Amino acid sequence: MLYNSNLMKLRAIFKGSFLFVFFSIALLHFPSASLVNKSTGKIGRKNISVSNTNSDRTVSLYYQMNLASKGLSSDAFKKALIGYEKLKEQGALKNERLLTIVDFSKPSNEKRMFVLDLDAKKLLFNTWVAHGKNSGEKFAKKFSNKPESLQSSLGFYSTSDTYIGKHGYSLRLKGLEAGFNNYAEERAIVIHAADYVSEQFIHTKGFLGRSWGCPALPQKLNKPIIDCIKNGSCLFVYSSNDNYLKCSRLLNEHLGRG
Repeated sequence: MLYNSNLMKLRAIFKGSFLFVFFSIALLHFPSASLVNKSTGKIGRKNISVSNTNSDRTVSLYYQMNLASKGLSSDAFKKALIGYEKLKEQGALKNERLLTIVDFSKPSNEKRMFVLDLDAKKLLFNTWVAHGKNSGEKFAKKFSNKPESLQSSLGFYSTSDTYIGKHGYSLRLKGLEAGFNNYAEERAIVIHAADYVSEQFIHTKGFLGRSWGCPALPQKLNKPIIDCIKNGSCLFVYSSNDNYLKCSRLLNEHLGRG
């Protein structure tokens, strides 16, 4: 009897030790929601799920709007949403429904302007857009915020009012990023039509003509696009330019940088 009693005790101790070790390992690999500090939300599964939710939403929206098949880079879309959400938080946009992306990672003979209706999850316009004369020929590689540079400026803008100028019906732009595009108004960087932004010009030259820094559009689509995005919507001019991607406060504040 004594032998059996001791054996049962040893089995109980072994079983208890095994369960303790098992659950300790499980907790290390699968943080429980009960470990989260509800007042701060700084640890545990809650933080992970929030991050994953934002990332999953971006990926889902990208494919739901069929943007991959239209040629918009996933990185351009991801960066555009980051800045757009930050500008919404700041109250910098009057029209939060629309987001326009100019993807200068693409050559000018490809359609690289994308006007998105985020509420309806629809691509409204996809067309050609010119870059600045001194930014490059087929590809935009150099960018500047300086007056008379004749280069395109990267970053986030809000659209403003319309006017009739030397290029006809045009849309003023307000640059929202100091050091990158905040001299847009001083430089008269606007959206306007140009005859060198056309399929015929591409067939002749192999690429679009170039502006003095303005995102110029095809003549037939200029007015419809301007009337769609005017008065306070978000415009994002993207490039894989390292300096901009590393130094833009709108893109990096959410990571604790900038």
